Amino acid sequence: MVVSASDIFQARNVALIGATDKSHWPRNIYANMIESGFDGNLWPINPRRDEIFGVKCYPDLRSTPRPADLALMIIPAAAIPETLASGAEVGLKSAVVYAAGFGDGGRPESIERGKKLKSQLSNLDISVCGPNCMGLVGVREKLYCYPHAHIRNLEPGPTALITQSGGTLSYYLRAGAERGITFSYAVSSGNEISLDLSDYINFCIDDPETKQICLFIEGIRKPEAFMRACGRALEAEKPIIAIKTGRSQKSREAAQSHSGAVSGDYAGYEAVCERYGIINCETLEEMIEMTVGFQQRRWPQGPRVAFMTTSGGTVDLLHDYCEEQGTSVPDLSEATIEKIRPFVPSDCHIRNPIDTGAPVGKSGKSSPVEICKAFASDPNVDIVAWCNNMPGSARSSGAENEIVDLLKSTEKPVFSFARMPHQIPDGGLDFQKRTGMPFVQGTRIGVRVANALWFFSQRRGKTPSTPNDPKGERDRCDGEALITSLEQIGIQKPRSLMVQTPEDAGKAAAEIGFPVAIKIVSPQASHKTEVGGVSLGIQNSENAKTAAFEMEERLKSAHPESTVDGFLIQEMVSGVEVLVGARTDPLYGPMLVLGTGGTMVELIRDISLSLLPVSEIQIRHMIENLKLKEQLAGWRGSPEADIDALIKAILSLSTFYLDHRTWLKDIEINPLMVLPKGHGVRAVDVRTVLHN
Repeated sequence: MVVSASDIFQARNVALIGATDKSHWPRNIYANMIESGFDGNLWPINPRRDEIFGVKCYPDLRSTPRPADLALMIIPAAAIPETLASGAEVGLKSAVVYAAGFGDGGRPESIERGKKLKSQLSNLDISVCGPNCMGLVGVREKLYCYPHAHIRNLEPGPTALITQSGGTLSYYLRAGAERGITFSYAVSSGNEISLDLSDYINFCIDDPETKQICLFIEGIRKPEAFMRACGRALEAEKPIIAIKTGRSQKSREAAQSHSGAVSGDYAGYEAVCERYGIINCETLEEMIEMTVGFQQRRWPQGPRVAFMTTSGGTVDLLHDYCEEQGTSVPDLSEATIEKIRPFVPSDCHIRNPIDTGAPVGKSGKSSPVEICKAFASDPNVDIVAWCNNMPGSARSSGAENEIVDLLKSTEKPVFSFARMPHQIPDGGLDFQKRTGMPFVQGTRIGVRVANALWFFSQRRGKTPSTPNDPKGERDRCDGEALITSLEQIGIQKPRSLMVQTPEDAGKAAAEIGFPVAIKIVSPQASHKTEVGGVSLGIQNSENAKTAAFEMEERLKSAHPESTVDGFLIQEMVSGVEVLVGARTDPLYGPMLVLGTGGTMVELIRDISLSLLPVSEIQIRHMIENLKLKEQLAGWRGSPEADIDALIKAILSLSTFYLDHRTWLKDIEINPLMVLPKGHGVRAVDVRTVLHN
């Protein structure tokens, strides 16, 4: 069965099943549809009534004048399966199921009912929104199937909203309208037993009037389909602006309880955002402002932002936020400084960000506008951000033409940001709409909008890379064969010898040359340091023998049933400790894990994830976002590390994992020791987990 959201939004014959004037949901939905001017047929269904809402009421779907395209089912969960089955017999194409109790809540009867409904729908040619949802809105179609009375007669626009939280839909539409956002579609998707996030995203991508898509995500049920849809949105240059629950364990548990969603690892989701250009927001308020900022649809050619303010305090905050967010704040060219000089007081220090104080007018020109024009003409500037409240009717006289002229003077993004949120003045939204200037609220969000524009611009129009099918052989994935395989792709281990007894450890240490490291090899010592299975800096044969004997005793004391396969004697190498690993996330697929390595990796948590495959550029970007970069650059007098060799090793390990992921569940090198520049890397400890 092929489902499509278009089956719902193209419906012209709609049946309201469960119509009653005793409940506000059916009453409000009927009123929303009628008062918004839906020009199709809307038939109330209730076997106990001949008339309702002042019109004829029908007993069932078989009795309507023509077959219904869409059924709005505001009836108990137990009645849904039979109603869908009878609808299918008379050609019903789609339905909105509002009732809960289909896999949500964690109750056994709900879970079983959900399984049965999903099985039933697999045999019916009906596209279903829900269950456990609050409906949806097609603004241009005037299809208002949502139960809140204030959701009607919306102005059509370019933004689609898809939310797994039913109540969030009405709050977001109201808050968005108050900020000048207009909508094409709004969907409360519920438990998504039939249509899911990817289906709605694909529908909005195919809609020429929809230019950006907002998502409230509790869980992603079909990750591969979701990523394909996000890839299509990226290719179509339609930004996805999202917020997702699930950062905390309690949030993940709550999502599973009330929506049946699987939240998965949030870091994995963030890696999906990075690859597919999803603008991931911290709060709903930020998502509103981000949506406003993206309405201009101007994509920068680089990350460099010029900020104009009239406040020294705001300049200080901008410096803080830009450092926090990694924002590029370029120096202004001499030509730009000279252009600005006539429009600022003589004692103004012209720099970026600039505090103009009280700007100086010249020849009737608007000083702020002329300063922004100077910013925009600077080849070192890609984005112009003007700290300015939204003008209202009292302030807009003459300003409108000046801002229109500013925007016509450049193709670069130019937007305004207020120091902090404020009430929209009368006429403000009309001013924003007529000029095309986004007015976002808040200094920090202004910085985040600028960064997000560049983030999306780098990825837009491109098809994200996906892994090739694995072709590697099983016998290369563990033991000495794995070490040989890694050496063949350029990942060398320190010089090492494997021995069976503590006595042999002393001889092997002397053969390698002191100092050496000794590590116990045992199935019960996958994390060797936790069982005292590592000894470093051994300086002579007797100490080597003693160290091996003592670590065997420690392991036996902690795990009496343990077996010792031997001892690994390695030359000591020094450098920057890096963790490099690859694994397959159960939701999002193969991933690279990169970060600061060593024994305290869990405590430090300086880790970055990326979907595989990765490029050299992507790896460099990952390193730039880690504290690790400071160590690699040469921390406190230490030599610069061999970053090029590190990147080559990461690329090689990633390719090896992708080729062998049929057999390898997880591979990790910790630490991968990065030696001084020109001396390469050494894989000190390699750990693998094979699929059963």
